[in-house]
Amino acid sequence: MRNKKIRFILRLSLLLIMISAITYTLYQHFFTEKKQVQVGGQAPDFVLEDMEGNKVQLSDLKGKGVFLNFWGTWCKPCEQEMPYMESQYNHYKNLDVEILAVNVGESEVAIESFVERHGITFPVLKDKDQAVTEAYDITPIPTSFLIDKNGKVLKVITGSMSERDIANYMELIKS
Repeated sequence: MRNKKIRFILRLSLLLIMISAITYTLYQHFFTEKKQVQVGGQAPDFVLEDMEGNKVQLSDLKGKGVFLNFWGTWCKPCEQEMPYMESQYNHYKNLDVEILAVNVGESEVAIESFVERHGITFPVLKDKDQAVTEAYDITPIPTSFLIDKNGKVLKVITGSMSERDIANYMELIKS
């Protein structure tokens, strides 16, 4: 009799914990405000490490236009636009325009291999825990944000871009 009572209390406790967890998850998903990055709004600040282990903070780039690109090594459209971004980076880097390519949570080995294979020289940042990817509400990739010299989002681009598109976007954010 005593064992049955203990099992009942344990099962009831587990059931209450599960109900609490489900309720909390539903509340977070449906009733908390997710602030989506909007055109015309301020770009959320962040600090991420580059491939050399240096900290890069978005707000440190105020005064420059920023082409912020979220990408993955497995993403074919991302791979296609990287050479275009590299070409435009070489053209615009001395014109107060910066490219930041944020990798969405992949291993350092995969990122390094991709960067070497494509000869990328612009800053590649590692979003290991995908906190920045989540803060910017990134789906799908590639997604790029054009940020002006004051930190304001001018445009959000989802999907792949041609080299001409990237050149036009760089012109838009050039100081």
